[in-house]
Amino acid sequence: SNPPTLASRVAGTIASKRRIPVSQPGMADPHQLFDDTSSAQSRGYGAQRAPGGLGYPAASPTPQAAFLADPVSNMAMAYGSSLAAQGKELVDKNIDRFIPITKLKYYFAVDTMYVGRKLGLLFFPYLHQDWEVQYQQDTPVAPRFDVNAPDLYIPAMAFITYVLVAGLALGTQDRFSPDLLGLQASSALAWLTLEVLAILLSLYLVTVNTDLTTIDLVAFLGYKYVGMIGGVLMGLLFGKIGYYLVLGWCCVAIFVFMIRTLRLKILADAAAEGVPVRGARNQLRMYLTMAVAAAQPMLMYWLTFHLVR
Repeated sequence: SNPPTLASRVAGTIASKRRIPVSQPGMADPHQLFDDTSSAQSRGYGAQRAPGGLGYPAASPTPQAAFLADPVSNMAMAYGSSLAAQGKELVDKNIDRFIPITKLKYYFAVDTMYVGRKLGLLFFPYLHQDWEVQYQQDTPVAPRFDVNAPDLYIPAMAFITYVLVAGLALGTQDRFSPDLLGLQASSALAWLTLEVLAILLSLYLVTVNTDLTTIDLVAFLGYKYVGMIGGVLMGLLFGKIGYYLVLGWCCVAIFVFMIRTLRLKILADAAAEGVPVRGARNQLRMYLTMAVAAAQPMLMYWLTFHLVR
């Protein structure tokens, strides 16, 4: 055979240099800039992945989840829920024995028109003629339908406003302190409590059969805070002259209001019982009505005179 020429030798050398070696398993592509770490064999990343977990490993169950998954715990939770339901039912049945929730709803059944008319009645009772409380099937109608019906909304709001106005008056005189404001509020509540207890005891001693309840007494006695607010505000604006003028008017108004209101609750029952108008028991009831009405102006002055200087 003929020996290879120089040209054939050069061509064979160039072809051998252009061969690319076969890549072995675990070796990266020589033309790749970065290693592929997405495979399970590449540096051990992502060795085990939870299906559908976006590439993150499956989280181990927490102790709370394991507790809830236990049938015994589910039974305990169901038993606890049943006990709570029974306790709530028991409280709902017996709560009226201590707090008359259904009765309190009646005293707060008011609207804006009723509040406006009632305030006008408290300031100008002389213009009102019919003081009878309306009834429907032996039950008094809601206050929003009858201006003569007692309510607790105005007394409650008036008491809170009175405490705030008292704090304002003390602040303008550089005498404000939380202790003094708390003493003002507690003294007003203490006097109200003493009034209610004294009236209940007097009604018991006089043996008056009336439908006047304790909540009715709290409502009627709480109306004096409206006049107290007016007197203190006028005292802050116009001094002692404004205070005495407005408070004097409100004292006379609350006296007339209590007389015309309580006489229907106390004296009307006496007439229904057949008690003579000039009888001794009837006179005691009249004196009791006058005493309750006369106590309102005295307390209005006692609880407000030190707030105006």
